[in-house]
Amino acid sequence: MTMNVQSDAEKLGLLVAASERPRNKNGKLFVCCACALLAAFSMGFGLGYSSPADPDLQSKGILSPDQVSWFAALFAVGAIGGGPIAGFLLGVAGRKLTLMTCALPFVAGWVLLATGTAVWLLYIGRILTGIGAGMTSLVTPVYIAEMSSPQLRGLLGASFQLMITLGILVVYALGIPFNHVWLAIVGAGVAAALVVTMSFMPDTPRFYLSQHKRERALVVLRWLRGPDADVDVECREIEDALDNSNESFSIREFCQKSLLKPLFISIMLMIFQQCSGINAVMFNAKDIMTSAVQGISPDAATIILAAVQVGATFVSVILMDVAGRKILLVLAGALMAISSGTFGLYYQLTGNENITTTVASAFDFLGNATVSPSPATGTDLTWLSLVSIIIYIIGFSIGWGPIPWLIMSEIFPTKARGAASAIAAATNWLFAFIVTKTFTQLEDGLTRQGTFWLYAGVCVVSVIFVLFLVPETKGKTLEEIEAGFTGQTVHSNVHPTSDPDRDGVND
Repeated sequence: MTMNVQSDAEKLGLLVAASERPRNKNGKLFVCCACALLAAFSMGFGLGYSSPADPDLQSKGILSPDQVSWFAALFAVGAIGGGPIAGFLLGVAGRKLTLMTCALPFVAGWVLLATGTAVWLLYIGRILTGIGAGMTSLVTPVYIAEMSSPQLRGLLGASFQLMITLGILVVYALGIPFNHVWLAIVGAGVAAALVVTMSFMPDTPRFYLSQHKRERALVVLRWLRGPDADVDVECREIEDALDNSNESFSIREFCQKSLLKPLFISIMLMIFQQCSGINAVMFNAKDIMTSAVQGISPDAATIILAAVQVGATFVSVILMDVAGRKILLVLAGALMAISSGTFGLYYQLTGNENITTTVASAFDFLGNATVSPSPATGTDLTWLSLVSIIIYIIGFSIGWGPIPWLIMSEIFPTKARGAASAIAAATNWLFAFIVTKTFTQLEDGLTRQGTFWLYAGVCVVSVIFVLFLVPETKGKTLEEIEAGFTGQTVHSNVHPTSDPDRDGVND
C-alpha cells in the first residue's frame, strides 16, 4: 500500500513539475507536419480537379457526357488500391519514404492528364492520381500521429482534412482562369514539392525503434520535443509497447480482440463517413446555392461552399484537443441528421417529381449536379434547402470529415498500423465509390426525399455507435490508447512540447 501511495505521489510531482515548465512552440513539429500535409493538399486538389476540368474536356470534344462520370469516379477506384500499397510500404520503407512515394503516382497521373488526348490516357491519369490519394489517406495521418505530442495530435491530425478541403478550394478557384492542362501542371508541382520538402524531414521515432535504431529515435525525439524534455521516458514507453506486441505481425492476429475491436471501430467510422450522404448533399449544393442567391454564378457558388467547408474544418482543428473526438462526432452526427431530414422535407414539400438531376461528377466534394427545383406549391422553400446544406457541411466538416482519419491513425498498435490502416482506408474509398454510383438508384427506388431520410437515419445510428463503442483518445499517448484495447497499463509521465531553437535534423 505504501509503495502505491509513493508511486502516486511521484506521478503527481511529475505532473506538477510539467505544469510549471514553460510551454514551447513546437516549431519543428509544425514544420514536419506542414511538409507532410502537402500530400493531403495534393489529395484535395485531385478530388476537386474533375469539376473545373470536365467542362474544358467536353468543350474540346475529348470527353463525352457519359465519359465524364467515369473520369471522376476512377479517382476513387485508384484510391482503393493505393491504401494497401501504402500499408505494405509503411513497415518496409518507413513512414517518410512512403509519404515521398505518394508523389510518384501523383506526378505520373498529372503528366498524363496534362498531355493525354485519348480517353484511356485520361482514365489512367485519374487512376494514378487516385492511387496517390489512397496512399496519402493512409500514410499522412500515421506520420503526423507518430510525430505529434499527445497535446497536439488532435490539432495536427485534424489538419489533414483541412488541407484536403483547402486543396479542393484552390483547384476550384484556379479552375476559373486555368484550363485542365494548367491545373494538372499545378498539381504535379505540388506533388514535386512534397518530395523536396520531405527529404529534409526525419522518419518517426516509432519506426526507428521498430528497426532497433534507438539512438536515432532519441535524436528525433529530442529535436521534436526540445532539449528539456525527458525523451528517454517517451522512448521507453514506445519500446515497451513494441515489446508487448512482439514486433512480428501475422494476419491471423486480426482475430484477437485487442486488434479486432479497433479495426471494427475504424472500419465502421469510415463507412458512416461515406454513408452519411456527403456526396449526395454536395451533388445538389451548387445549384441550390445559385437558386437561393440571385445573381450568383455557379463558379462563385462552388467557391463559396468550398470556403464554408474550409472554415468549418478549421474550427474543428481548433476544437479537436479542447472538446475531444467523441463530442465532436456526436455533435456533427446530430447536425447532419437534422439537416438531412430537413433536406428531405424540402424535396417532399416541393414535389419530388418536378426535380431533375444529372450527376456529372461522382467524386467532386462540391459536385456538378444540375438541379432544377420547381416547387409544386406556390411557396418558395429554397431557403430551407440552403440552410440545410450549410448546416450539413458545417456538421460534416467539424466531425465526420476529419475525425475518422484521425482515429484511424491513433487506435492501431504499431506492428499492425500499416495493415489495419490499409483495410480502413480501402473501406473508405470503396464505400465512397459504392455510395456515389448507387445514388441514382436510391433516388429511383426511395425518391429523393426518402434517400435523404435514409441518410438521416444513418447519421442517427452513427451517433449511437460513437456513444457506446468509440473511445476518447484526446490527450492520450498512442501507447496508452493501445493499452486500452489490450487491457495493459501504461504509466505516462511527462509529454513536454518542443523547443523551436534546436538545430534541424533529417534522414
